Amino acid sequence: MEQFEHARLDAYFSKIAAQFAPAHKPTSFLVTHLLPERPGFIRAVAAVSRLRAVLPKPKSVNNSARREVEKTIPVDALSREIFADPDAALDYFESRAAGEEVVLLDVGGYFAPVLEDLHGRFSGRVLGVVEDTENGHRRYQQIEKLPCPVVSVARSPLKDPEDFLVGQSVVFSAEALMRGRGDILHGRTALVIGFGKLGSSIARLLHVKGVQVTVFDIDPVRRTQALSQGFTVARDREAALGEAGLVLCATGALSLHGEDFPHLRNGSYVATVTSSEDELDLAGLPDVYTRTLVGDHVTRYRTTGSYFYLLNGGDAVNFLHGASVGPFIFLVQAEILTGITMLARGDLEAGMHEANPTDRAAIAATWLGYFNR
Repeated sequence: MEQFEHARLDAYFSKIAAQFAPAHKPTSFLVTHLLPERPGFIRAVAAVSRLRAVLPKPKSVNNSARREVEKTIPVDALSREIFADPDAALDYFESRAAGEEVVLLDVGGYFAPVLEDLHGRFSGRVLGVVEDTENGHRRYQQIEKLPCPVVSVARSPLKDPEDFLVGQSVVFSAEALMRGRGDILHGRTALVIGFGKLGSSIARLLHVKGVQVTVFDIDPVRRTQALSQGFTVARDREAALGEAGLVLCATGALSLHGEDFPHLRNGSYVATVTSSEDELDLAGLPDVYTRTLVGDHVTRYRTTGSYFYLLNGGDAVNFLHGASVGPFIFLVQAEILTGITMLARGDLEAGMHEANPTDRAAIAATWLGYFNR
């Protein structure tokens, strides 16, 4: 970003922070993709809360952004394992924020497995969670009885532009890796697994590019939506896997099980919109598959009479090219800031919550004033 762009972004977040600043600042911990533009958002989080640590998602860290953040805020390691063990998670939060009122800012439900233990055992008080993704939303929704409020921005209309543009970036990156091996999209059929906001965006762009697209979704409502938009809807999932030259997994849950991989068409490419641990059961692949790196971020999985290509090790393919969605990401980040304020008030009941339409409209109006130029 140019210097004037940094200045505009900081001015935007300062305006948002002034609009939605809580009466008193809670402590916060921030899980985030540490991308080049992210320090501006991190400074905004630090302006409305006492930000104790940034926990970057390990496969989306820009080194320059990390160095900038580390000048003022600790950057700690993040993994699913750390927050799968209640004792280890408790020790971590006690070491950083003992006795304090804490807001957890999450991307993908990292805190979900230990939330009940933290709420009951932490020496301070867990005010709640702000969750950014559909995958994380589901993880918290699956907790039988949430011990505290969870403010979700995953289904906010302010996130729609981001979701649409992420889908476009996934297609761009998948095509770039294929072209790196001398392959192209044209002449291949594509299977999009999951027809939510990301999957529908992927399907539409592939269609515009002249690719024949088949959709599979377990939700019959989404299947009717796909059909109404002109896409072929698979009746038989295994048959669809065997016909597709490109498989794009966009469910936010497990798209391909170990037993699904042998059904893939020989020479097909597989890509995902999220981490491999969420979307692919690679551990369930039979041991007879050999793995060979055959291009930049392209791995061939092969066994007798069967082979396919996995892009970016099964992790979100668009992060190879920055995963940028432009200034539209700042809409979502502003709503996350309002989530901090909602939790800081301390008047929300345990359960799932969303920002109110008035606050969303105010965010959109402010955003337009800075970025609709």
